[in-house]
Order: sequence, then structure tokens, then C-alpha cells
Amino acid sequence: MGHHRTDRPLIAITSGEPAGIGPQLIADIDPADYAARLVVLGDPLLLRQRAALLDKSLQLTPFDPAGTAPTEGLEVLPVKLRETAEPGILNVSNAGYVLETLDIACQGCLDGRFAAMVTAPIQKDIINRAGIAFSGHTEYLAQLCGGQKPVMLLASGDLRVALATTHLPLRDVADAIDSATLEPIITTLDRDLRDRFGLDNPHIKVCGLNPHAGENGYLGHEEIDIIIPLIERLRQQGINLSGPWPADTVFTQDALRDADAVLAMYHDQGLPVLKHAGFNHAINTTLGLPIIRTSVDHGTALHLAGKPGARAESLFAAIRSAIDQHRASLRTA
Repeated sequence: MGHHRTDRPLIAITSGEPAGIGPQLIADIDPADYAARLVVLGDPLLLRQRAALLDKSLQLTPFDPAGTAPTEGLEVLPVKLRETAEPGILNVSNAGYVLETLDIACQGCLDGRFAAMVTAPIQKDIINRAGIAFSGHTEYLAQLCGGQKPVMLLASGDLRVALATTHLPLRDVADAIDSATLEPIITTLDRDLRDRFGLDNPHIKVCGLNPHAGENGYLGHEEIDIIIPLIERLRQQGINLSGPWPADTVFTQDALRDADAVLAMYHDQGLPVLKHAGFNHAINTTLGLPIIRTSVDHGTALHLAGKPGARAESLFAAIRSAIDQHRASLRTA
């Protein structure tokens, strides 16, 4: 993955939508908690102002790629805001700033300068309003990495939920479920659970698309026509799959006991369960890319920007996961 000293990998952290809570969460990070060098991408003035607004101390040292980590404080790779950012007030002019932080972090990972990138939340609609077609971090980073098919995985403790479709209207989901879509998602999930999570023979439980997993064709045919034949074919190739399971029972404690990951067919089939189980502690990670990318499991929370009450545990968990995935990938390389 690059040229890091393995004991202190360089982790890039993008500070997110400047009007949201991302910039203030940065001040909660204690670099001493992590066996890595943490490099924040953002406008240093914004980060300092947001910390000061909440009476938090924030020490920033300019990032020196050739140097060593500072003894205290966070390293910052400065990216300049286009216009002053007000907490809670979105500004189209800063959409380019948000994307620039992602571009630099992603390119740094591709070049081997950074071991992984961690992203604070961004606001999709403001980027679109700036005239840039944008459906999310996952899809944008996949494009920057050369158009690979990304897989979204959310994790909270031992519960891992991957998505077959991500940001699609529900009306379009059934049409998007076919073996050509599912096969690369399952093979990517299996490979990255091995390579990045250090699991030897990960058991993936596959959800059905329909209630009761189609109930033998009475409640839909996708299971019989698409999902079951694919599971059987991939099992013959050595992937440890089971299902299709009804989504309303696969997430019970008993059913999860022997699962390393659950593959949900659409966003709101898998994520409400995961967020109920671990909101503010869960992380989002993008599989299938040549880089490691983790993220918080929450949005920009504009109503909390510049105010107390925003919690940083998900960001801390995302940083820990990025470091863990980097370590696991070195072991399996």
C-alpha cells in the first residue's frame, strides 16, 4: 500500500462539510490515543474558530510529510475555504472546498503517502446545487480510484452489514438486483473481510429482497430466480454464504451469532438495525477500492454545528478501524 513506517501509519482525516459538525469534532481527537500519525485536511482557521466557539483547545501543526509527528496536537494539511463558513448555514461556494479535501486525501492514499483516509460527514445536496453531480462519498471515491465497483459496509462491534444497493430510490431497487450486480459485491465482501478484517473464512448471511425471503415465490421471485442460484454457484467457488434469509429474523441475536457479515439488499433493509444497535459508535467503510476509507455513521447535523452536544465516538471508531484495516492488509499482503 505504500511507504509507511508500519508502526505509525499516516491517516488522512477530511473535516467534512464546513457548516456541519465535522470541523468541531476534530477538536475532540486526542492523537495520543492512536498508534498513527493523524493528518487533518481542512481550513486551519475554520478548525480553530469552531474549537474556540465551543471552548475546546485545538493545537495544529502544519503537516510535514518528511518530518516526524509533533509531540502534541494534530497535524493539518491546509485546504482553504472559498468563503467564510457559518455553523449550520450551507454555502454552495464551499462545495469545491469539500471535494478538494477528498481529492487530496484519496490521491494521497493512491500514491502511498497515506495508509488510509477517514471522512467526516458531508452534505450531498449542497454539492449537487453547486452543479456537481454527486451521490455520495462512496461513489465519488470509486470514481477517483478508477471506477471500481465499491461496496458499502457499516460496522458496529461485531455486527457488519454490507449493502447490495446504496443510494437508490426504493422504486428502483428490485430492478437493480441481478446476478451481474450481486456477484462482484459478494466476491469483494468476501475478499475484503479476509484482507482487511483478518477473517479466515467469513460467513456471509445474504438477505432476501422480499418479505419472508419471497416465501417460496408467493411474495416475489427474485430469491428463486436470482439470489438462490447465485449463492449456490458462489458456494461452489469456496465462498462461505448462506441464505437468502428473511431480513426480519436474520438480525436477531441468535441468527447473528455465526455471521461475520450480513448482506442487505437495500439501504433501509440493513442500516436501521445497525444504527439502532450502535448509533454514534458505528462506522462506514468502503470496500472494493485500492485504498482504505472509513467514515462516521452519521450526517452533518447542521442543528448541532457550533453548539455543544455533537458526539465524536463514531469518528474515533472510524480512525481506529482505518488503522486496524491498514494493519490487517499488511499481514495479508
